[in-house]
Amino acid sequence: MPVYVMLTNLTDEGRRTIKENPERIKEVNKEVEAMGVKVLYQYAVMGPFDFVNIIEAPSNQAVAKVAVELGARGTLQTLTMPAISLDDFISTLKKK
Repeated sequence: MPVYVMLTNLTDEGRRTIKENPERIKEVNKEVEAMGVKVLYQYAVMGPFDFVNIIEAPSNQAVAKVAVELGARGTLQTLTMPAISLDDFISTLKKK
């Protein structure tokens, strides 16, 4: 199944939400999984983004739906990129 890197930034509302209820992060992960996208790894990070999420989804459309659904809540913004394993990437480069 395709893998994606989803970078997220919390809005002011999102920061208030997780400050009041830090477990909300895990609740959102369950909601994402109910939309057919599996959260493989998730990290809180410092820098230009608040979270790095490695997700697995059946299609670009499924990831787009998650991004729109989450973004429409007004608590975060996303940047999502497809990811290719190094072995698959090298194999692709070797094909003629």
